[in-house]
Amino acid sequence: MRRLILVVLLALSPLAAHAQTEQQALVDRSTLTVQEMLTSENNPEAKKLLRDAKGAMVCPQIFKAGFILGGQGGSCVLVGRGQGGWTSPAFYGLASGSVGFQIGIQDAQIIFIVLTEKGLRALINSQFKVGADASVAVATVGAGVSGATTAALRADIVAFSNTRGLFAGVSLDGTMISARPEANSAYYGQSLSVQQIVLEGQGQNQGAEPLKDMLSRAAGN
Repeated sequence: MRRLILVVLLALSPLAAHAQTEQQALVDRSTLTVQEMLTSENNPEAKKLLRDAKGAMVCPQIFKAGFILGGQGGSCVLVGRGQGGWTSPAFYGLASGSVGFQIGIQDAQIIFIVLTEKGLRALINSQFKVGADASVAVATVGAGVSGATTAALRADIVAFSNTRGLFAGVSLDGTMISARPEANSAYYGQSLSVQQIVLEGQGQNQGAEPLKDMLSRAAGN
């Protein structure tokens, strides 16, 4: 019996290592996205909001494609902010669909800056649909916009996007953002909820330190 258990563990260990590698690649891309979008002088509005943010969700590559039927999807990480600084990331997926005449392809980088506790707790829920919860306002602003906007100041969450491709902009209404608990388990080597990671500061992985440092740099901390 002990030999059987050992064989099973040896068989599973490469799969666990591969899963952790995938999560680390997402964290690394998220770090680069924060660097590209928030540490230059091109996005002063986002940097200003980040200083007092309750958290941030970084989506380094969201794909949108369509021919009559369209949709967009990608992976994201959510970090919280407490007295000790930025937390380690929790993993999420983003997906939406649409119907209509559209031809083209686009990829976007999106950073959701969470300004209120209400907005952060809405994202911590296992599923959050943009635009469906009237009590949680999400404002979408293109990258490089300077000067505070009325929508941004009153929103619980402000999404800054940097888009490339044939579609003119990014639309987030109807987008479903869902937690990926299996990704958290793979990255931290134990079962941790989003609340434990983002609100309680649990979950340790040295691979997340560059992301936390980059967020602190972007926020001017």
